[in-house]
Amino acid sequence: MWRRFPLGSVPLLVEYDVWPRPSYAFGVLRAAELARSLGVRAISVVEFGVAGGRGLLALEAIAIQVEKHTGVGITVLGFDAGSGMPEPIDYRDLPHVWRRGFYQMDEPSLRSRLRRAQLVLGDVGETALPLLREKKIPPLGFISFDLDYYSSTRKALRVFDAEHDTHLPRVWCYFDDLIQPERACHNEWVGERLAINEFNREHTGLCLSVIPSLRVMRPRPSWWNEQMFILHDFAHPQYTTLITPEGDEYRQLRLPPA
Repeated sequence: MWRRFPLGSVPLLVEYDVWPRPSYAFGVLRAAELARSLGVRAISVVEFGVAGGRGLLALEAIAIQVEKHTGVGITVLGFDAGSGMPEPIDYRDLPHVWRRGFYQMDEPSLRSRLRRAQLVLGDVGETALPLLREKKIPPLGFISFDLDYYSSTRKALRVFDAEHDTHLPRVWCYFDDLIQPERACHNEWVGERLAINEFNREHTGLCLSVIPSLRVMRPRPSWWNEQMFILHDFAHPQYTTLITPEGDEYRQLRLPPA
């Protein structure tokens, strides 16, 4: 009922998952809040793996609301091949679950419904990084990885190989294919989990880390809590910038009344 009639502030709606894509809302709001604390005026939020477009439309709607709430400009981008999934490279892409041609896009229909999101078609390994390095978009703040395959996710993770100013010091990341479908039998040696583990082994100063105990910190624990990570860029010039708000309520612990 609350989702049908979403009354309340943006933070309240995010806190209680009152969104069609609560993981997106959580990541976009946290990224915008961090940007505001750092004095960054605009960020980019991205969906890798658009398929039919429901996720990108949801991300666009969320960005509009969060932008109004925080005052931080938000550019929305969706990256996809446009022709469905490519051929799997081997067992690591879980070909017992996904195959070439799955999740094709109706591009004209999707573009007609987008209000401000940019749809970028082509191999994600060839499209995303050049946009960042040419400084054509604001720094990354939130990314949804919904590419299913290990090989495609590994390509998309290359966006973090760009310079520090192409992303916030901490980037909220949602990985869609870590749990479902159950028939995939996800594990550490295939799919997105393997791509994440290899990324962490191959990088120094960059780390993809799950948010510890997010599930128990939420008033309404949900499955997506286990799929939310943060990219930590420890060498980022703003990683150690203080973001604790002013005021004694945040910076001073007082004794109770005698």
